[in-house]
Amino acid sequence: MNLHSNTHNKRKIINDPVHGFITIPDELIFDLIEHPFFQRLRRIKQLGLSHLVYPGANHTRFHHALGAMYLMVEAIDVLRSKGVEITPEEKLGATIAILLHDIGHGPFSHTLEHSLLNKIHHEEVSLLFMQRLNQEFNGRLDLAIAIFEDSYHKSFLHQLVSGQLDMDRLDYLQRDSYFTGVSEGVVGSDRIITMLNVSNNNLVIEEKGIYSIENFIGARRIMYWQVYMHKTVVSSEFMLTSILKRAKHLYKQGMDLFASPSLKVFLKEDVTFDHFKQNDAMLENFALIDDSDISTSLKVWQSCEDKILSKLCKDIASRQLFKTNISKEPFPQERISEITNNIQAKLGISADETHYFIKSEKLVNSAYDEKYKQIIIKLRNGDILDLAKASDNLNIAALSTPVEKFYLSYTKTD
Repeated sequence: MNLHSNTHNKRKIINDPVHGFITIPDELIFDLIEHPFFQRLRRIKQLGLSHLVYPGANHTRFHHALGAMYLMVEAIDVLRSKGVEITPEEKLGATIAILLHDIGHGPFSHTLEHSLLNKIHHEEVSLLFMQRLNQEFNGRLDLAIAIFEDSYHKSFLHQLVSGQLDMDRLDYLQRDSYFTGVSEGVVGSDRIITMLNVSNNNLVIEEKGIYSIENFIGARRIMYWQVYMHKTVVSSEFMLTSILKRAKHLYKQGMDLFASPSLKVFLKEDVTFDHFKQNDAMLENFALIDDSDISTSLKVWQSCEDKILSKLCKDIASRQLFKTNISKEPFPQERISEITNNIQAKLGISADETHYFIKSEKLVNSAYDEKYKQIIIKLRNGDILDLAKASDNLNIAALSTPVEKFYLSYTKTD
């Protein structure tokens, strides 16, 4: 049966473990989901290496994109029911924008964002993919791109895609909580969406929804420290980044390591945004790499003649992860130097090579940033206030202050 032969076959229903039944709302959306660029998201884990801490965290960017699309449809229907003017074209544009918002993620999501690419964020690559798809679909993504870029005059549509209370966050907090089993991250997205409204072209929350927003902010903070910035996740991500940096170094030294053809392109070159703009094939190559390219390379590189790359790959494959300490204060340089010297002696490597095995940096988590894309509360009398001022929960004001912690991650040498 040809799935593209008639409209009826494109109105598929997907059974999602988080939201239940998701209906694909439009033919164009069905065709975008079917596209190889989007199908690639099935092969990219939503939480990178978090499954090394939470074994159930094997859900994908594909799951998340469909969930965010579902929430966007729900949100727009709620806003329309309250008299907010949203045309069918605008609804479709916003739904496509949220569906494709993560299409530019590379393997293992954020982990390798700056290892494979040179100072390029996934949002920029997502826009490149959307522009390429727009060419293939004869300009039918124009409005979606305008909403994604925040160049469309109805700003609240962009805020549904990217903001402190967007459909992206509402889905990933629920989804990540579900698959990790961290129940503290559960948020009441139905309640929050029901409380959405628009005032002066901005997305707002009606006053009676303020307690749901307080729970949302609290859940976000818990998920950051318990999942996204869990010390073992930080440790494993550092190891994977070290592996890619070492592989790129070896390629520059003339060593031809095993890798898929498309992955080799990004190992051999420091790919910048200009590379993507000047060479159409670069985006095609990026579209052909996913988690499996990295995982297979790691498996093969365990037997590499380079002892640094070999050790890193063996350790991550057998989950012999770096030891990681967390502190409220920066670690003393004397301690870092002592560990570094010990690593150099035990592994028999040069001082310049120790950076693959030890790292000390700052972790910052701001659960709510009142200076950036505020969550606006609309009071019953019509007044508009920032959440931190409208809430009677003193913790909200406290959560607006970024929390800083320091970590020291290093290979075990005993």
